[in-house]
Amino acid sequence: MRDKYEVVIGLEVHVQLTTKTKIFCGCSTQFGNQPNSQTCPVCLGLPGALPVLNRQVVENAIKAGLATNCQISPRSIFARKNYFYPDLPKGYQISQFELPICEHGHLDIESDHRGAQKIGITRIHMEEDAGKLLHSDDVGAGSRVDLNRACTPLLEVVSEPDMRSSDEAIAYLKKLHQIVMYLGICDGNLEEGSFRCDANVSVRPWGQEEFGTRAELKNINSFRFIKEAIEYEIDRQIELVEDGGTVVQETRLFDSNTGLTRSMRGKEEAHDYRYFPDPDLVPLIISDEWVSDVRDGLPELPEAKKARFIKQYSLPERDTEILTAERALAEYFDACAQLHKDAKACANWVMGDVQRRRNDEGLSVADIPVTPELLVGILKRIDDKTISGKIAKTVFDEMWTTGKDADTVIDEKGLKQVTDTGAIEKMVDDVIAANPAQAQEFSEGKDKLLGFFVGQIMKASKGKANPGMVNELLRKKLRGE
Repeated sequence: MRDKYEVVIGLEVHVQLTTKTKIFCGCSTQFGNQPNSQTCPVCLGLPGALPVLNRQVVENAIKAGLATNCQISPRSIFARKNYFYPDLPKGYQISQFELPICEHGHLDIESDHRGAQKIGITRIHMEEDAGKLLHSDDVGAGSRVDLNRACTPLLEVVSEPDMRSSDEAIAYLKKLHQIVMYLGICDGNLEEGSFRCDANVSVRPWGQEEFGTRAELKNINSFRFIKEAIEYEIDRQIELVEDGGTVVQETRLFDSNTGLTRSMRGKEEAHDYRYFPDPDLVPLIISDEWVSDVRDGLPELPEAKKARFIKQYSLPERDTEILTAERALAEYFDACAQLHKDAKACANWVMGDVQRRRNDEGLSVADIPVTPELLVGILKRIDDKTISGKIAKTVFDEMWTTGKDADTVIDEKGLKQVTDTGAIEKMVDDVIAANPAQAQEFSEGKDKLLGFFVGQIMKASKGKANPGMVNELLRKKLRGE
């Protein structure tokens, strides 16, 4: 049935900013502290308390706008978005409505569904977060509220309804997630709700210009769950229409345990929120000079970094995608490549052994014990034949555990490669003499036995014999050259 319908998806992403204090007061934004320990009259909305805008929140919003190709509004205003839930003690949320800080942007994505696509960004606006309701299944326990998160600064990034599959939605989300992480304005922690998404999903018959009725999937904090929720909602809406029913505009919740969405409430429109300008906050004026200063301080963003790595280091595009996935990892590789002539060798080690050990131990890049300088020390010893590539793996693991440099590990463990021709020739002669049947078979054309002899010699030398010299001498001896 899907062949008969076109899917239309728009996303609203909430990006929690990594400022030390809240958007309109001086309370801490630290996650995980004792409930209701980070509140004050301002974020509780007590009578007479006045909000004061956090300048860093504005700068972070400008950064996000510039990085997503938005226009930065020279004048924007804050509004009161009115609704009454226990997690909003003021009875309204301070947000932006008619005049947001950023508008008319886009992100370029790649997906298997339609290839390269430009996804429009309608707006990015600043707002405060609500508190958190804690529900209990215990009889009579009711619900509790933690207001530590109330007034924590958010950016809401609203896309155009330009996505046509769950794959495109995930590609867009991952691109946006990578950008805010590169900018350093969000820690990107989906589990803690620092980066969460509402998805507006609708279907329409192919060829129909008018959008179908949308359902909003609320506050999903996992890329996998977002994809599952969208896929389920597409099937639900198509099945409903095919059975002669009507899709209702509503907000739905996704249950990750069952893989189903369920109705939460009717979807509010802007007029339901009764927006009006906040009388306690003056219009925000952003000068061209301020925008220029923020632009000058932007880091090299993922696409620019990938292009530079391809041009400067002649790396394959696939390598650059892996290396630039995280800003810190890209900087780690860049430091290695600046210190060593063979950038591809650096890339292979970073993508291979460094990432392997890091992932095994769940470390951040900052906590990697083998620094770029130490890693390059291994590569130099491979280059000058002090150690083989295989021994280098042992050296690396020892360096990771002890923090010692390559030369120290090589000396202490006696891992220098044997490159003396006479010593290797004796080992070759001994192994051939000990395996006459295999030597005869090799001479009769069974070339694969060369690997057997190499293995025997490497075993005898405890992996220290130079592999190139071993191969060369074996061929000569076995062929009687």
